[in-house]
Amino acid sequence: MNQTRRSFLQAALAGAGAGLSFAAPEDAGLKITSVRVVKTRPKNPLPVYTPDPGSYWVNREAARPITIYPEYTGRRGAGSKWMPDPAGPMGAITVEVSTNKGLKGYGSGGNGGGPVIDGHLAKLLAGENPLNIERLWDVMWRATLFYGRAGAALHAMSAIDLALWDLAGKVRGVPVYELLGGRTWERIPAYATGNDVEQSVKFGYKKIKLALPHGPGQGKDGLKKNVELVKRTRELLGPDGYIMIDCWMALTEAYTIELAEAVAPYKVFWLEEVLQPDDYEGFGRLNARIDSTLLATGEHEYTRWGFQRLLRYKAVDIWQPEIMWCGGMSEMRHIGSLALANGVPLYPHAGGFPEAIHYLAYYPVITWAETTLPPPGGPDRVYKTFEEQRGVTRGPEGVYFQPPARPGFGWEIEVSN
Repeated sequence: MNQTRRSFLQAALAGAGAGLSFAAPEDAGLKITSVRVVKTRPKNPLPVYTPDPGSYWVNREAARPITIYPEYTGRRGAGSKWMPDPAGPMGAITVEVSTNKGLKGYGSGGNGGGPVIDGHLAKLLAGENPLNIERLWDVMWRATLFYGRAGAALHAMSAIDLALWDLAGKVRGVPVYELLGGRTWERIPAYATGNDVEQSVKFGYKKIKLALPHGPGQGKDGLKKNVELVKRTRELLGPDGYIMIDCWMALTEAYTIELAEAVAPYKVFWLEEVLQPDDYEGFGRLNARIDSTLLATGEHEYTRWGFQRLLRYKAVDIWQPEIMWCGGMSEMRHIGSLALANGVPLYPHAGGFPEAIHYLAYYPVITWAETTLPPPGGPDRVYKTFEEQRGVTRGPEGVYFQPPARPGFGWEIEVSN
């Protein structure tokens, strides 16, 4: 390689490493002074009430990988024997990034990210310019490669990355969707996740995602109960509404085929996460065989490289990255670009949460925001507050969400520690 060509490649690689930055001359001297895990509370919390004891969000009976063992059936949520303590070091996290000029950014991340931040990433980012967001993502990625690439390390990176985007919005005085390139959609169609179907229909949703109650371990009786739930949902929703089913990594290939055939009369739009995330070959085989519904996955996939594998194996029809887990807003941009370039529909997991809704408002293809209603049984003020906080409107597609126009992600929170 001659010297001219070598110099050109070195310059190009240096430019690629620099990445996205919102730094401007007037921001000279802006530095990160601390990165820490914090506990927060909303400034205007939902009223406290006792939910209906029969609510899905109280009981949360749902299929999951571990229910092949009978002693682990029952609740899926916090408090179940196999789930981590949400208040402990393995719980989900919120990160605060502070600067020497008093501005702070906040971002959320997934389970187990706290020790990664406290033990590694906090000191790594101290003294850095927080507006060099892409560079800092790459620094964290390279620094955690030997133990990361997925799971808790990416949960930690996601939280920090989102806090940096929130901070950048506050520095510029604009919402995050403006930093991304502006707003493409004024409001985003939403779907409800959860099995309180009557409540969702009454609220106005025309798209409902069910949590599959039973997996292969519950045999034919469990399959029959699954089908009964889908049938009842179709009756309540009507012929034109959308039904999706979240299988949360709990099924086998044979059971998925049997389930798809059994629910075919009820026009299920997609089956979600039917297999464990790393079974790319299994997803590919199912996707080639099942034509009565679409297949979706990605909630537990990480980074552009993971989604590239989904593409290579022709694993699913729909991608569902989770912005608080997959690598944050910076990585969601790369995953979204990959989806756009290959014609893959993108329906992010938890898309109605504050961070993701900014991305959906910008994303140049209309998609849906996943949302969860407060459990039934509360006073009207609970649901009215919920609507106000999320900018809920209604229209031809049912319920719509929109991002707040406040700087950053528009958080209205207080730090409690």
